[in-house]
Amino acid sequence: MRNYFCKKPLWEVSRTLAGVAQGRIPADTVIRGGKIINVCTAEILEGLDIAIAEGRIALVGDASACIGEHTKVIDAAGRYIAPGFLDGHIHIESSMLSVAEYAKAVIPHGTTGIYPDPHEICNVLGMDGVKCMIEESKHTPLKCMFVMPSCVPAVPGFEDTGSFIGPNEVAEAMKLNEIVGLGEMMNFPGILYCGDHAQDIVGETLKADKIVTGHYSLPETGAGLNAYIASGIRCCHESTRAEDALEKMRRGMYAQLREGSAWHDLQEVSRAITEHKVDSRYACLISDDTHPHTLIANGHLDHILRRALEFGIDPVTAIQMVTINAAQCFQMDHDLGSIAPGKCADIVFLESLESMNVTKVLIDGDVVAENGQLTVEVKPYEYPEWATSSMHIRDEITAETFRVEAPVGAAEVTVRAIELIPAKVPDIERHVKLRVKNGLLESDVEQDVLKTFVFERHHETGKVGVGFTKGFGISKGAMASTVAHDAHNLLVVGTNDADMALAANTLIECGGGMVVVCDGEVLGCVPLPIAGLMNAKPVEEMSEIVSKLEQSWADIGCNMPSPFMTMALIPLACLPELRLTDRGLVDCTKFEFVPLIVEE
Repeated sequence: MRNYFCKKPLWEVSRTLAGVAQGRIPADTVIRGGKIINVCTAEILEGLDIAIAEGRIALVGDASACIGEHTKVIDAAGRYIAPGFLDGHIHIESSMLSVAEYAKAVIPHGTTGIYPDPHEICNVLGMDGVKCMIEESKHTPLKCMFVMPSCVPAVPGFEDTGSFIGPNEVAEAMKLNEIVGLGEMMNFPGILYCGDHAQDIVGETLKADKIVTGHYSLPETGAGLNAYIASGIRCCHESTRAEDALEKMRRGMYAQLREGSAWHDLQEVSRAITEHKVDSRYACLISDDTHPHTLIANGHLDHILRRALEFGIDPVTAIQMVTINAAQCFQMDHDLGSIAPGKCADIVFLESLESMNVTKVLIDGDVVAENGQLTVEVKPYEYPEWATSSMHIRDEITAETFRVEAPVGAAEVTVRAIELIPAKVPDIERHVKLRVKNGLLESDVEQDVLKTFVFERHHETGKVGVGFTKGFGISKGAMASTVAHDAHNLLVVGTNDADMALAANTLIECGGGMVVVCDGEVLGCVPLPIAGLMNAKPVEEMSEIVSKLEQSWADIGCNMPSPFMTMALIPLACLPELRLTDRGLVDCTKFEFVPLIVEE
């Protein structure tokens, strides 16, 4: 695959690189005195220099002859030198940051390239929203190698989104240089049952000779997994069991081992590497979704590397999993992922292999961060007005909106409830008995059962899905979010109707976001005016706002890690077992709508 993300293509500078390597032309930069982590051979090499010209590596060896009058010489002072870190699966929108602010946050932590799937903004604003993010990425040094959203909606027929992506739209997107592949194919039923929509979307990507990324969330490693891989899907980040990751690798699929703000899968799935004598070349480390306070407090891929070491993965192996393995997954290792002649000079200096503390970052040979601080300017990008006006709800929302009527004459009713699992993606369908009060079904905090509503917010259709959730542990108040995967409709959960109405209307007024209210007071609010998903404020400011929101969650009784990330999956109809969209409750094992009330 041709790389459009380096300063200059190799064919344009190959003569210069050859001349520098042989000492006929001086290098732009030479790095000396470091311990080079050779991810090609899993070695640590000392006593070698790195000569850089035109943004690429010309030589790894003795660079004495490459140093001229104007050559910049960097003394690594015994630091470890690794290739720039690559995140093979990330949703920038889930950080709640704009692309520019996300880049500012992750580059100092050693991340030089990401493969973002912008399906969040695409579900709200369509391809125009994706193009806004692509344009903003050009204002930063971070290499943003986008994949085209594949599932808009995530599972057709089960939700209403702001846009629609089909095979024709994918075919057009594949003509863009900034698009290197297809975003996670969550519609695995469409792939397994050979539905034209899903298979044709994958087919258009394969015709363009680009990479198809996956999302196979079933705990199944037999015929279904084989069929999914055979359809052309190259990687998957949805392994939650070690055996899932292992079987994917055994079948030539890249297992992307996830450790995000809410999804803490790495401890379990790392066993696929640590407990088996297998080659780890098909394993990558990825973040998927990361909140701003995680980036501030812990870091990005450097943090995930530290977690990998905690769980017994060898340091060099772990670094391979965020460098050459990721590059090979996207067939871009001819340019990215290693410190070798001809490759882009994306380089990270590490204080030690134990700390994975990043002290210097180069992208295309330029120093872009030192000691945790960005050293280059990122030009601002202003989103158009239509991208910041995305709340289109037809009907006025009041406390009366949240009335749930029980069957006439019933004293007790059994309802389907979505039970959430802290820090995990799947949920559990529970059948819960609720007492009828004045002909209505209400939240029952003693059973930890809360009313849950999803309002369509894109086309003013007036559609509303009604259900109950379990697992938040709150005793009072309500919360709402327009970050509600993947359609990103308005999601409201609460203990009482008045607070639920206040939560909903607060987000309508601020253009979307996340909010916690209690007893008629807004305790915490994160405004996300860009598509109801992102904010262009600096990461430090967003971290403070999100931290206040999380404290608000604790104030109403929830101790779940990153609760809004777990809450945001309530409407995602491609994940087992039970989900709620604006169209109603969905059994995500049978892929059919089911009634709220269980007939007994």
